[in-house]
Amino acid sequence: MPPQGGPGPARRPPMSPDAPALCGILLLDKPLGLSSNAALQRVRHLLGRPKAGHTGSLDPLATGMLPICIGEATKLAGALLAGTKAYTVAMRLGERTDTGDAEGQVVERCPIPPLDAAVIAAALAGQRGPQQQVPPMYSALKRDGQPLYKLARQGLSVERAPRDIEIYLLELVDFSADTLRLRVECSKGTYIRTLVEQLGAALGSCAHVIALRRDFVEPFRDEPMVTLDQLQALSGPPSLLEADRAVAHLPVLALSVAQTRAMSYGQAIVAPGAPLGELRLYDASGRFLGLGTGAEGGAVRPLRLFTSATAQGRN
Repeated sequence: MPPQGGPGPARRPPMSPDAPALCGILLLDKPLGLSSNAALQRVRHLLGRPKAGHTGSLDPLATGMLPICIGEATKLAGALLAGTKAYTVAMRLGERTDTGDAEGQVVERCPIPPLDAAVIAAALAGQRGPQQQVPPMYSALKRDGQPLYKLARQGLSVERAPRDIEIYLLELVDFSADTLRLRVECSKGTYIRTLVEQLGAALGSCAHVIALRRDFVEPFRDEPMVTLDQLQALSGPPSLLEADRAVAHLPVLALSVAQTRAMSYGQAIVAPGAPLGELRLYDASGRFLGLGTGAEGGAVRPLRLFTSATAQGRN
């Protein structure tokens, strides 16, 4: 059986590279067994190989929301990397693996103490809030240009600096004698595998991830996702979210025709009353132009501007 989203009968051919340029955000429901990059390349193939990038990697074991910025929307990918992420995770007690999940080899077995709701609630409470977390060796972080997971596969372990993260929400969905299912909302940089190992220790045992699904990435909490199979079945280009949805939290500045022209040449403008910091810029017709930065005195300089005449509306 081919993997989910893989080649199959009666599939439409990929879009022609000569099709109109796409610009926007695709919320892919990443299938089990594919790396984020492999999923991205399949999307690019189906869409005629436009410039595209994903935001926030998911392990092959994980499924769920993988925002893919297409065309000039890649200029806004950093805003999505910084957003809150939510997961549903299943963890198994009694075994620790070298990768922190079910794809790894068991390196430790531990007894499992009796569990009840009160014991679990106390352990969960201890994991919430701001904290520092040491990234796992099996991660894409690099040391001297080498991904840590490659070093880990060689049996090597290097020191990793702890990072500031925050667990905003951590709640129990259900549990059995050796398995817990949880909902998590967390800041960027959080490794759910590490959180699961910490929770296993707090419960007096050890643990690893057996299933993981990313439910949403802010600001797309309630948005539907598209699967690779659904994308392959389309007869035309997909419906993309407007690129400015990635930065909907930023204040808006509408520009005159003259100001828009000056910005297009990379020139700073003066817009009395413009908010300080990063801004969403729109022309007189409501077309999204990109990002600028407001300073004291109403000075606004271009930051990341779009060059194509894509028609994003204001949110």
